[in-house]
Formats: sequence, C-alpha cells, structure tokens
Amino acid sequence: MSLFELTRALVDIESTTNHEKSVGDYLFAYLSTLASRSGGEVIRMPVEQDRDNVFAWWGKPVVTLSTHMDTVPPFFSSSEDEQFIIGRGSCDAKGIIAAMICAAENLLDAGIRNLGLLFVVGEERNSAGAKVAAASPRDSRFLINGEPTENHVALGSKGALRYEITANGRLAHSAYPELGHSAIHTLLDVLGEIRQIPLPEDALLGRGTLNIGTISGGRAPNVLADHAEAEIMFRTVGDPTALREAVASAAASRATAREVLYTPAIRLNKFEGLPTTVVAFTTDIPTFNGEWGEPFLIGPGSIHVAHTAEERIAKKELCDAVEIYARMARQLLATGRSAI
Repeated sequence: MSLFELTRALVDIESTTNHEKSVGDYLFAYLSTLASRSGGEVIRMPVEQDRDNVFAWWGKPVVTLSTHMDTVPPFFSSSEDEQFIIGRGSCDAKGIIAAMICAAENLLDAGIRNLGLLFVVGEERNSAGAKVAAASPRDSRFLINGEPTENHVALGSKGALRYEITANGRLAHSAYPELGHSAIHTLLDVLGEIRQIPLPEDALLGRGTLNIGTISGGRAPNVLADHAEAEIMFRTVGDPTALREAVASAAASRATAREVLYTPAIRLNKFEGLPTTVVAFTTDIPTFNGEWGEPFLIGPGSIHVAHTAEERIAKKELCDAVEIYARMARQLLATGRSAI
C-alpha cells in the first residue's frame, strides 16, 4: 500500500483507548506479510483483555521505531484533499505508524537490517503498552518515538500528574438544603482551591499547566448531590512534590484525591541536522525507562490539531517523515550515535 493509502486504512479502524484490538490485528497481519517476504519476525505482546502491542524486527533490532495505535474519542473516519489526510488519529499517531512502516520498507529494500517496529496500546490513557514493552526489552540501542512534532526533534517534554477527586454528600430535598450536604458544592470548592495552586516554571519546558478534564455527579436539579467526582491533570516541568502536597491540602478532609498517573518531565538529545523543538505534551518515552535504548522524539503533524474535530496531517509532512525516519535509522546503524 502507498503511504497515504496505509494512513487512511489505519485511520478508518476505530481504536480509541481500550479498543485497539482491530487495529492491532490489522498491523499484525500487515507486518506478518512484510516480514515473510523480507526475513523478519512479528509477535504480539499481550497487555490485557485482547489488547496487544505489535513488534516486528529484522535481525538484531538496534534501532526501533515506535509509536502508539490508540486514539482519543470520538472516532471519525478518514477523508483527504490535495494537502491533507483528515480523520481521528491521522496525526496522533496513525500517520506516524504508516510513515514508520514505509521507512522500514525502504530500508529493507535497500538491504538494511537490524531494525524494529514497535506499536503499543494505551498511550493516551496510562501507557499500559509501554509498561509491558519496558518489561520485555529486545536489546535495542536507540528508540525513535513518534508523536506530532512537525518533524522537529523534541529536546524535552512535560510530564503528567493525574488525579481523581471524589466528594461525598448527603441526599436531601433541594428546598431544604440544611437537611443535607451537596457533594457538588464541596467538589467545586476543592477544585477552586486547586486552581489557585502556583504552577512551577522551567527554563526549557516553560510553565506547568492544569486542566480539569471531567466533572460528574448528582441525581437531579431538585436533589442535593450525594456524590461528585472530577478528573484533573497537571502538565509538570519538574519535581511534583509541591503539587502533590498542595492537592492533598486542598482536598484535606473534604474530598479524596487519588493519584492515578505520574509520568515525569524529560529532557532529550538533539539529532544532527534536524531542527529542534520543545513540546508540552507527555509521551511513552519515560515509561520505556531507557529499556529500548536512547530515545528521540519526532513525528509529522501538529499537536495543535490532535485531539480536535479538525485532526489532520499534511501529506508533505508524511512524505518527509518517511525520509527522516530512514535517515535517522541509517545514521544510528552506521555510526552508533546521533551526531557525526
């Protein structure tokens, strides 16, 4: 398949987090065909409940190209015009999967081996696939991780600190609020205090941020709520200790603050001859924990349209990414380093 055909085929398979089975099956079949004609091997790495990473390799996988196959909701299928391929996952990160596969095909056609392709589940939620992969390293020395960076090498990325905030109340008729206690009112008070927490700043990564992503609770407008909860996420730029203490203080005896995810901020190396950037999002790289080699972060597409109703990827950037990934792999295989 051509680069654009493969991108659209992947986009058209719904694979929001926890529903990656179909796209995993597709990739396993596609890569099995490629491996059978080029002397490679392909396996599934079971993660949980019919969710598998897919790993293909040719010789010893000194250089591994990797990204994630899950997407955020809602799903919408692909379309295209002269400039863009549009659809959920087009830039985050199914176009990247297609570019990595095409780069590998080009390298294999040129007789180059010692490559790996690793596609994981769960990056958009909790890096479940990367955790499993980190526990089963394959002696890879370099990991080229794909996320939308507009084909710039990222010198750093922010971390993530995610909480579930839960408040409980007492049911009562809303005409007699003195007889009950509203969990929603308590939750709003706690969230208001959390919004006032000072956010640290870093010279490279910039200022930390906070997002209140979801709020739910209550039963009816004329009933005091007995339960309410919210999910929040900090984008961290350094040591999260002060943030953790501040969240605990804001919740205190009023609510429960349960930490459900922490991924640290990271600093990364540049790559000879490629432009650089710094990104505010979080990736699987910290979860790999170096087990798949020295990491580099680069991919086509803009993060500004990822997770939106306008998600798309420029066809030129996709084509450029194929050449960039092949070039990076060639250099790392030839020299064993990112700078010549």
